[in-house]
Amino acid sequence: MPGGRLTQQERQRIALGLAGGLPYAEIARRIDRPTSTVTREVMRNGGPTGYRADLAQHATERRAHRRRPAASREPGAAPPAHGRDAAALRAYEEVFTTTLMQAGTPRMMARVLVCLYTTDAGSLTASELVERLQVSPASISKAITFLEGQNLVRRERDERRRDRYVVDDDVWYQAMIASVQANALIIETARQGVGILGPGTPAAARLENIARFLDYVSEGITRAAEQARDVLHTKSG
Repeated sequence: MPGGRLTQQERQRIALGLAGGLPYAEIARRIDRPTSTVTREVMRNGGPTGYRADLAQHATERRAHRRRPAASREPGAAPPAHGRDAAALRAYEEVFTTTLMQAGTPRMMARVLVCLYTTDAGSLTASELVERLQVSPASISKAITFLEGQNLVRRERDERRRDRYVVDDDVWYQAMIASVQANALIIETARQGVGILGPGTPAAARLENIARFLDYVSEGITRAAEQARDVLHTKSG
């Protein structure tokens, strides 16, 4: 199985496979590459409906060009913490980012989240995120705004009065509770519709079923999230 970067010809074959409705695994088999390689390639370059071989090739060349100055500084850079393999860590970060993107997280937001998750401190400033991800401050600001809105990161001030963006054991609990609160609004709105459409009508019955389903699921999510937080906090203690 070949290694290294995808070639222009391989990218063209990926584009043809996507246009033909082939699954990633079949496209990967045809170009003799791992399925994960094809998945990452497509997700970082427009997704299955927006992928174009020429744009993907150009984007890869541009990223490689941006990395060259950083590569020249690598001999003086600090080694990864705890003796970690830097190449393996970068590959893992790509896989983790792709996984979050497949779950619906936009790419830049996924990159920021993964960067925070894989940092031992669990927190970084905006300038540290800019340096680590080699993107603009505006991109980081937009990503943080999105993630805060989803309760996936929280903000705190450090001793130098800088904003630090934090992920910790409580973040996913807060995200789950925020999801339940969003469901509560849908439930309330659906039941308002029942009264307007008239109880007993097919449309009203549909809305009532939506409300009942979300009510039931939300109750289960809340209970599970609280139990999980109690267990994890007890173990941490």
